Amino acid sequence: MEVINNIILLLIALTMLFPFFYIFSVSFSSVSDVLNSEFLLWPKEWVTDAYSYILGSDQFIRSLFVTVYITVVGTFVNLVFTSTMAYTLTRNIIGQRTIMFLVLFTILFSAGMIPTYMIVKETGLLNSLWALIIPVAISPFNLIIMTQFFKGIPEELTEAALIDGANDIQIFSKIILPLSKPALAAFGLFYAVGHWNSYFTGVLYLNDPAKWPIQVILRQIVIVNEPNAALGGHAAMLEAIPPPETVQMAAILLATLPILIVYPFLQKHFAKGVMLGSVKG
Repeated sequence: MEVINNIILLLIALTMLFPFFYIFSVSFSSVSDVLNSEFLLWPKEWVTDAYSYILGSDQFIRSLFVTVYITVVGTFVNLVFTSTMAYTLTRNIIGQRTIMFLVLFTILFSAGMIPTYMIVKETGLLNSLWALIIPVAISPFNLIIMTQFFKGIPEELTEAALIDGANDIQIFSKIILPLSKPALAAFGLFYAVGHWNSYFTGVLYLNDPAKWPIQVILRQIVIVNEPNAALGGHAAMLEAIPPPETVQMAAILLATLPILIVYPFLQKHFAKGVMLGSVKG
């Protein structure tokens, strides 16, 4: 039975890896391979024209740095706001039930696109990178899970710190946060992936193409099918542009690779963090 389960899991894994393999193969294919093959599994001639074309675009490199900035700063803001509010909700404060009710209410009912856009506009965040960070500073679901995680930390630790004269800031920074590394790593990965893959807010709030994140550029290349326009039209001649299929696949691979590289470094903490809220036995 174990052998059958392993075979089934192996087939599922291969099924999930096949799209990446196909994208990798097409991105390194030549013009003749793309034109003469309806379904390309392995290029006959390996070329890097698509990567040279994309990496030679100032627009693509700029958007990559913009996405890295949004991901790093946004994840930091997410973790700071989520952890501090979660810790506050574990203390006996006035209106604690009301605040928790409002948090739960936002999960069930959202303001919608138009009211959110009006708030972003009236607060002066329109066409600013902060428009992609501040409106999503706290995820209500992550906040609730982290609050429960903080409540699971033994109360004796905080009571002993209070007896020693520590205040709430010292307790939070020197006791709660060091014990919460698995939770912070798990939620940090969730937030980072969300920022990296977000494109709709960039289309909605950013009018300046110089501020577009990588996913907006990827949308222009893959969905709109305008690689030359999306990459700033840096090719001197139309004939110098590689086939759109190879450019699309190369752009997808370059946009996906950074977040895949980060994941293994957080995997150890992530495996513990995903067990938050599970039944302990």
